[in-house]
Amino acid sequence: MNSVPAASYICVARHGETDWNVSGILQGWLDVPLNDQGRRQAYEMVAGFAHAGFSKVYSSPLDRSRVTDEIIARSLRLPPPEFHEGLKERNFGVIQGIPKAQLAESNPVLFQQILRRNPATDIEQGESMDEFADRVLEAIAAIAKPNSGRRILAITHGWTMDVITRHIAGLPRNSVLNMKRRNGECAWLDVRGKSIRPL
Repeated sequence: MNSVPAASYICVARHGETDWNVSGILQGWLDVPLNDQGRRQAYEMVAGFAHAGFSKVYSSPLDRSRVTDEIIARSLRLPPPEFHEGLKERNFGVIQGIPKAQLAESNPVLFQQILRRNPATDIEQGESMDEFADRVLEAIAAIAKPNSGRRILAITHGWTMDVITRHIAGLPRNSVLNMKRRNGECAWLDVRGKSIRPL
């Protein structure tokens, strides 16, 4: 008789703000530091997580996520973050580092797709919708596996949060969401094996 795996409870949260968030520049896999507001948001998250009972913290290795997580881990007296490549933002290929205003002029069709956060957008030299979604969901399952019964924090990115939001809502991968996770916003997951559900 197969036993049901014990749950891991993972809180996924978006990193603090960067200047590129404010300016509307696509960050993707480029390293962009937190700004002062982003650091304040990280400390606000510390206050919100004070009684969450986290055992461990994970992070995307990108600087804006890593520093957010390091502030939280240090403030909550948790071990230093473990980094997982699967938590990285979507790779936006050739349009990484390009302001959205510039993209609106050079490629208005693509600009509209990015503005809508359409997951099915085809991005030259970037990740496809399925490559990206598979990577993110596999990362969540991998983080849960050695952490049965524990509460875990994972700091990640906006489009990554979109993948998770669609999945736990039972929406198709190509659904365009009518919402966007704010910097510092989080969602709790109940993860058992490859099953990822809202908590």
